[in-house]
Amino acid sequence: MTLTVIILTKNEARHIQRAIDSVATVADSILVIDSGSTDDTIAISERLGADVIHNPWRNYATQFNFALDHLPEETDWVLRLDADEIVTPDLAREIEATLHKLGPEAKGVYVSRRMHFLGRRIRRGGVFPIRVLRLFRHGAGRCEDRWMDEHILVDGATADLSGEIIDDNLNSLTWWTEKHNSYASREVVDLLNLEYGFMAHETVADLSGGQQAGVKRWLKERIYARLPGGFRAFVYFIYRYVVRLGFLDGKEGTAFHVLQGFWYRYLVDAKLHEVRLYMQRNDVDAGRAIRDVLGIDVESSANTNEQNSRQEAQHS
Repeated sequence: MTLTVIILTKNEARHIQRAIDSVATVADSILVIDSGSTDDTIAISERLGADVIHNPWRNYATQFNFALDHLPEETDWVLRLDADEIVTPDLAREIEATLHKLGPEAKGVYVSRRMHFLGRRIRRGGVFPIRVLRLFRHGAGRCEDRWMDEHILVDGATADLSGEIIDDNLNSLTWWTEKHNSYASREVVDLLNLEYGFMAHETVADLSGGQQAGVKRWLKERIYARLPGGFRAFVYFIYRYVVRLGFLDGKEGTAFHVLQGFWYRYLVDAKLHEVRLYMQRNDVDAGRAIRDVLGIDVESSANTNEQNSRQEAQHS
């Protein structure tokens, strides 16, 4: 069974060797899709044997699905790995020992993902480990088309491995907050799309399957999204920090739960309110308001996705 690892990059010189080294024993090939690095990301990737393809960035989903269209023909399985993540040795050994034993009915594989923040493993708050589908058969999966919190959709049965992927970003807190400011804008796009339906809506939301990602997405879209803005961010933080004992994660954990569990969620709600106000005051639709306020051209992206779909249909 040949395994190709996909890594999306832009200025990841600090992380890319660590990520590639973590899959060196299991990957038959590594495909790096770069969106304009100006540091040594490309040179390091190529020195370590990865194939590098350049593609302009629109969002994670379109970039990852672009990668799927450029896999080596001999690829049997695909592993999604972020540049700031590492596959633990236990998971690497598990992949090596298990992948070839899976029957043809197994189309995807769930693994655990944990987070390190400011050098400390986050253990509490009810958010880690997250069960994520990161391994899937070539041709059986793709990334759901959305602007934030993307998951892999597979058509078929799934299996489970107990090993972990560790998210351990080594950049500064300033970088982290700037990144999450961008994330907040992208999440607003998905929330407004739930309400106005200006783009196709794909989601892993599902209670029947019992998978963690599906249950969490269902709760987020069906319950959390309907709660009052701002208030829901506060409630979520109390749940994580008090009810699920996030305060026991130490000083670094407190910073993580406050910033990711409250500040980020409140920022999403504040930006959502800002876009809605712009729509009311200027009598424009959601797509125009998103472009003017957040600087995201969802209409252009939707047209590009439609063109890509037509091209795929013509080649099939």
